[in-house]
Amino acid sequence: MTALSKTCIIGDIHGCLKSLQKLIKLVEKEADTFVFLGDYIDRGSESKEVIDYIINFKKRHRNVITLLGNHEIMLINYLKGYDEGTFIRAGGKETLISYGIKPKTKAEKVGKIFPEEHMNFFRELPLLWEDEHGIYAHAGIEPGVHLTRQVSSYCLWARDEFIRTPYKFTKPVIFGHTVFREPLIQENKIGIDTGAVYGGKLTALILPEKRFVSVEGEKCSSSRLFRK
Repeated sequence: MTALSKTCIIGDIHGCLKSLQKLIKLVEKEADTFVFLGDYIDRGSESKEVIDYIINFKKRHRNVITLLGNHEIMLINYLKGYDEGTFIRAGGKETLISYGIKPKTKAEKVGKIFPEEHMNFFRELPLLWEDEHGIYAHAGIEPGVHLTRQVSSYCLWARDEFIRTPYKFTKPVIFGHTVFREPLIQENKIGIDTGAVYGGKLTALILPEKRFVSVEGEKCSSSRLFRK
């Protein structure tokens, strides 16, 4: 009889390398599969170092899924020449500085400075993931829409329209994006962005036992309103 597989899901990191390192030490041997919910970069001071760390973590473990977050899509759009101001205002300035790039550098030059391994990492991030324990997306999934037809505008940016829906999903949906002081636990939705970059916590969820593991955040960014 084989042991039941376990999945460890990690919430929004936002350049908080030290918190990520502490959390991984606690959970690395606790699961077979690891799912990162996106928002690895911006606001915190060590975005480049976080990407280096996650890339190396993926080399050590066979089953690691790194999902796309809204901050990664803002970076991708910025590098294409779109919404440059939006990216900078949303914490992209700190990301560029972590790569040794001046924030006023033209976007077309920035893409040439980023390590190719990092560019490939950002390009290959999937929108969502599913296994036997749950469905995983950065901000949530649209109710009643098949997983193959979900759109990025919802999965990366949804907030109350997802959190408050009474829709009964077939599996628990695990998401980040919206900041809570403690994990949000609903009948079939669990939110695990606990504001690491705002001085809250970096949280992991281990399924199927629904066990939370948290470490202190780093207060890299200005305070914001937590949902609870």
